[in-house]
Amino acid sequence: MTAASRALTSSVSVPLRLRARLGIEPSTPPAEPVTVTVARVVHPDRREAFERWGENVLGLASRFPGNLGTSLLRPGPGSSEYHLVYRFEDEESLMAWERSSERRAALARVEDLVGDARYARADGLESFFTRPARPGPRWRLTVLTISVVFTITSLFHLLVVPHLQGWPVAVRLLLSAVVVVLVLGHVVMPLLTRWLARWLRPSRC
Repeated sequence: MTAASRALTSSVSVPLRLRARLGIEPSTPPAEPVTVTVARVVHPDRREAFERWGENVLGLASRFPGNLGTSLLRPGPGSSEYHLVYRFEDEESLMAWERSSERRAALARVEDLVGDARYARADGLESFFTRPARPGPRWRLTVLTISVVFTITSLFHLLVVPHLQGWPVAVRLLLSAVVVVLVLGHVVMPLLTRWLARWLRPSRC
């Protein structure tokens, strides 16, 4: 082992030993919601059968732990491409659905109905800018977002800004924007959309 590698190992291991001695567990990143969209081009004469299949498979997914909502997006004029949208609270919940026997059986039943399929996913903050699964009233998400941004911004200005009076205004504004986006997208909104899922996306009869 070279002197450089010994120095690097020492610089990394000392904080770890100190954390272990103090009983502090290594921090793990918080779970983030995951949205999956599956686009399928359906044979024109099989659309009715596919819609029945789609409603059935989305119903199965919605009963899995961690599911935050599902929806079937029908094609526009001149198109036969359907989109099935699933949102789960974290990667583990999504994997439980995707590896399930129920999903495998459902996929086997749809092969004769479609000609092409594409899979896309969005994680964390990005998932809030995808079309929501089983969308509820848009004003509710708008009110929630405004309330959260107002709260984070107010706390930042009350607790942090007084200590930054010597900083240039542009730097303070940039720091404020960074804090709001990070806290909003990676901490607060994932928790609130999970806790308020029934209010944001009320079930329909």
